[in-house]
Amino acid sequence: MKEAAIKDFISYLSLQKRASPLTVKNYSYDLKEFFTFLDTEIPIFDLTDITHQHARGFMAHLMDKKQAARSVNRKLSTLKSFFKYLVRSHILNANPMQKVQGPKNAKKLPVFIDEGQIQKLFDNYNFKSGFEGLRDKLVIDILYQTGLRRAELMGLKESDIDFFNSQLKVLGKRNKERIIPFGIGLKRNLEEYLNVKKDQHLLNPYLLVTLKNTPLSALNVTKIVTEVLSAVTTGSKKSPHVLRHSFATHLLNNGADINAVKELLGHASLSATQIYTHNTIEKLKRSYNQAHPHSGI
Repeated sequence: MKEAAIKDFISYLSLQKRASPLTVKNYSYDLKEFFTFLDTEIPIFDLTDITHQHARGFMAHLMDKKQAARSVNRKLSTLKSFFKYLVRSHILNANPMQKVQGPKNAKKLPVFIDEGQIQKLFDNYNFKSGFEGLRDKLVIDILYQTGLRRAELMGLKESDIDFFNSQLKVLGKRNKERIIPFGIGLKRNLEEYLNVKKDQHLLNPYLLVTLKNTPLSALNVTKIVTEVLSAVTTGSKKSPHVLRHSFATHLLNNGADINAVKELLGHASLSATQIYTHNTIEKLKRSYNQAHPHSGI
């Protein structure tokens, strides 16, 4: 019964909710981890035997393993969705997860790179010659100039580029499409890259590919970004998301409308975008020096 219910739930996520492959993979892993834990608590059990105490025990188990509150809450969200599905499918009469609350997430400001460092990167970084160098530069350029998530970048196809209107069609979370404009510099880089890609007889419809004509993997993208960002920052975080954070922070610091930034990022709610309304310490210092009467003392 358990295995069949999980299989049906995963199919529901993929086919009806149209969740991304990464989301489906994470949900599958979370459920496997939960039921592996339950096997040690209740060697033989039915889905109707599961209570909110088991879920709380699972959360305590995760916290004992030093997992972050954010990770624990994501797994709790998976369980809530799964048991909600079981109730809706008349497999269970009640959702035991309704009584369970997750730990509070620690509030952290997003890590971003200073505008001057970004400019230094584009002015001075020596990318490799040839196709791979053009591709790696394009990866950095797209991530910073559009704020795409890594999965969205990997999903871009050549057909998603509208050169006439200088915009990209992006498939985001929950398969929601959005349109993102891009500037003349990125347009030139895209054109140059695609010309070389064609000369190399790399005909894969995905925009970013390897010399073997296969789409860039998540590991490929992270490796490229980490290597390039290491040249301009000593921070511990050098992931593709750092460029997304930098995109949003720089837009808002330069006066962009927060609702417009929300749409560009593909956020479902404004609250997710508001975390970027922090100011850089440099901007705070400038404001203080310009406005405070004793700042020059």
